[in-house]
Amino acid sequence: MKTCFSTLGCPEWSFSDIVSVASDLGYNGIEIRGIQNELYAPAIELFSPRHIEETKKTLERLSLKIPCLASACNLNDEDDVEKAKAYVDTASALGTPYIRLLGDLNPAPSADISLKAIAANLEDIIEYAKDKNVMPLIETNGFFAKTKSLGALLKSFNHPNIGILYDINHPYRFFGEEPAYTIDNLGPFIKHVHIKDSVMEGKTIRYKMVGEGDLPVAETIELLKKAGYDGYYSLEWVKRWDLSLEEPGIAFAQYIEFMESL
Repeated sequence: MKTCFSTLGCPEWSFSDIVSVASDLGYNGIEIRGIQNELYAPAIELFSPRHIEETKKTLERLSLKIPCLASACNLNDEDDVEKAKAYVDTASALGTPYIRLLGDLNPAPSADISLKAIAANLEDIIEYAKDKNVMPLIETNGFFAKTKSLGALLKSFNHPNIGILYDINHPYRFFGEEPAYTIDNLGPFIKHVHIKDSVMEGKTIRYKMVGEGDLPVAETIELLKKAGYDGYYSLEWVKRWDLSLEEPGIAFAQYIEFMESL
């Protein structure tokens, strides 16, 4: 299995720290969701034309890939379309196959979305990306954690250059979807997977290190393998948003141990 972690989990680390730890722990890649104080990947200096070739050589030397640039671009907001296109350009320059897009900014479902606007904005981004070897992925987040709706949207496009980032927490927690149901809905559209674990404390989701919550993580991974998924399993440790969580070095090492135990 190919493993990576999101840089959301190590908000204070430099790029040198990130790649060194990933290599030392045996990861196959890193998913970029900001580096230190810069969350917008196209503005990260190491990805600029001046530095990008050196960055790529560093990754190659350490046998690491960047499978996904995780943007916060909101498909429900026309103003974010140009930002999404900038992510496509950065991903293309890096040789990164996927960018992450959102239909809702927050994990919890919102009624404040327009499917018509989302479809129009998505079509614009798909067309822009199709000749740049970059595929936009919609995350199972917010409204689109209801995966029957998300699967129907992608099927309506009938376009080869669109996929899904499957965050295993959100469909299960917000819509009570069992992994088999979710994977059946999304099928071959799944191109990248976010691994989390959590418990419910009343109505509040509390994130836990993988294997310490009650999400069916191992079952989900087994079902994905049976469905033919061969992409990355990316630990999304949300340390940037919750400083009470364990430190990244602890969480990243524990995740590798968990994955090796399967």
